Amino acid sequence: MEPQNPVWRAVARYLMSAVLAVVAISVLGVYLFERSGEEEAIRDAKDQTRASAKWAVEPALTDGVIRGDEKALRNLDTIVLERVLRGSSVVRVKIWDRSGRIVYSDEPALIGARYPIAPDELKEFEGTRIDAEVSDLSKPENRFEQHFGKLLEVYAALQTPSGQQLRYEEYYRSSFISARGARIFREFGVVGLGALILLALIQLPLVWQAAHRVRRSQRERVELLQRAVDASEIERRRIAADLHDGVVQNLAGVSYSLTAAANEAPPELAPLLREASAQTRQGIRELRSLLVEIYPPELHRQGLEAALGDLLAPCMSRGVETRLRVGPDGDFPAEVQALFFRAAQEALRNVVKHSGARRVEVDVERRNGCATLRVTDDGSGFDPEQGPDGAHFGLRVLRDLVREVGGDLEIDSAPGRGTTVCLEVDV
Repeated sequence: MEPQNPVWRAVARYLMSAVLAVVAISVLGVYLFERSGEEEAIRDAKDQTRASAKWAVEPALTDGVIRGDEKALRNLDTIVLERVLRGSSVVRVKIWDRSGRIVYSDEPALIGARYPIAPDELKEFEGTRIDAEVSDLSKPENRFEQHFGKLLEVYAALQTPSGQQLRYEEYYRSSFISARGARIFREFGVVGLGALILLALIQLPLVWQAAHRVRRSQRERVELLQRAVDASEIERRRIAADLHDGVVQNLAGVSYSLTAAANEAPPELAPLLREASAQTRQGIRELRSLLVEIYPPELHRQGLEAALGDLLAPCMSRGVETRLRVGPDGDFPAEVQALFFRAAQEALRNVVKHSGARRVEVDVERRNGCATLRVTDDGSGFDPEQGPDGAHFGLRVLRDLVREVGGDLEIDSAPGRGTTVCLEVDV
């Protein structure tokens, strides 16, 4: 049957997809902005460390600091506190010599302590390269920084007036990195997300108009289909009436005349007349069966159950065991009854002509607002994609009819295990 509120449904699907797209892009954007902010923060930390090392610390770095002279250490400590630590995200400063001794730190307990330096770290004592890494707070030399949480270490090379090479370290809070990411997101992320939301809202009227056009086209197609079905039904009724009142009645008269003539004919001619009369009556029966298929009178006079019983009659005449069950709520709209009749007609025609079944069952019921027709046989079965030999066209027409009314048609079959045709329509 027709879906309810298809335009609203299409718009809702668009809005849902737009929201999902905005959320997905937002998550990706936050990740990218965080990465970008982290990279920018590391660059800023390197630039800040380079400036502190070259313009603040190195000019105050004398050989007295290396020797542990208290006055030289106090002078350097004053410069570090005023120019490096005050008002910045730097929480610790250390200066090392190549032997692993900390010659200066703003934490006095570290001055003079020695810790092993890996050979690959000696390159940090020379050149102009600035390196950075997340601080390993589990190391003994970092025990005084553990309460700060995650830190970023930045290294720079220094040189005393006498030419001795040292390594300068600054430790930055993790908030220094997150603040950069938040700033980039505020500057660019909000604008980008706003543009995405605005684009989705601008497209909403277009989606509404497109859904209306599609809905109108569907309605026109359904109306054309309904007119075609109505015209076909009228034409079927007219053809059935013409055949019944014309050809069938004429043939019935011919049959009676032949029978009467056979009774009065000479012995050598009477058998031929009786055979002609029998063949005429057989033709009348076949025409009447065709009339039932063209325009089932029981479907219109007594309902779906009686019409389905007529369809099962040819199966019973061929020795096939049949069972028909129509639920108590089987009073469906006329178009649903007509569709069920055509579907059962096609399925039972295949049972008679192709399946070789010994039993066939037809069930009709209403459940959860849906009408269901199920035709099951124990015949030879077939490939649903191909259909039984000679029946592919009928199945394709049936699928098209069901699709046009918004129903579902399922054919469960395989060679050697019978067939179940299930048709479900929303009522």
